[in-house]
Amino acid sequence: MEEKTALYIVPTPVGNLEDITLRAIRILQEADVILAEDTRNSGKLLKHLDIQKPLESHHAHNEHKATARLIERMQQGTVFALVSDAGTPAISDPGFYLVRACAEAELKVETLPGATAFVPALVNSGLPVDRFVFEGFLPHKKGRQTRIQVLAEEERTIIFYESPHRLLKTLGQLAEVFGEERNACVSREISKLHEENARGTLTQLIAHFEAKGVKGEIVLCVEGKPIEKKEKKNKYKDVD
Repeated sequence: MEEKTALYIVPTPVGNLEDITLRAIRILQEADVILAEDTRNSGKLLKHLDIQKPLESHHAHNEHKATARLIERMQQGTVFALVSDAGTPAISDPGFYLVRACAEAELKVETLPGATAFVPALVNSGLPVDRFVFEGFLPHKKGRQTRIQVLAEEERTIIFYESPHRLLKTLGQLAEVFGEERNACVSREISKLHEENARGTLTQLIAHFEAKGVKGEIVLCVEGKPIEKKEKKNKYKDVD
């Protein structure tokens, strides 16, 4: 007998509502309960999809406390679908603790492929995509400068999430440590009507957003540290 799935991780659109998959819609229709980062936001999506299911809050402030009880309910047969406000749950959003607890309890978890903000931003950036590192949000205060100093030596493309009111500060700090000529791309409002992918050096991006202002959700992709080419030594001595 096939093991029954206890928890589905369901990506939701980061902007354009057409980006939800047919499978995601089916799972949301079939789940017993939908766990939502913000029930108001998810309620609008479910209304758009004409799905009527019980919604329960599962966010950063209650996930630790709620996880044990959710595991008990799954063991009793309740099937949950977890969604975040946008994109794939657990990627800089709630979900990691619940998935880990399911693994420890040997409960089956299925994660659906689907929308996430950093993949289209990376591909659209024009920066190398063969090797990259996802950093999510930088620490706001403690450890921020230390983290930036460490990343200055990173040779892979670096991906950050950032809020609009903190973008210029971040670009300035990166320019100071990485160098003003490091290439980067700021993607905002991905898949929405006013989507923008601004490419240039960190200095150019600072000037661009100082003049234009910053709105919307932000993904920042930064070029890795250029690899220094070592000169080949001539293994043969010059012959007079």
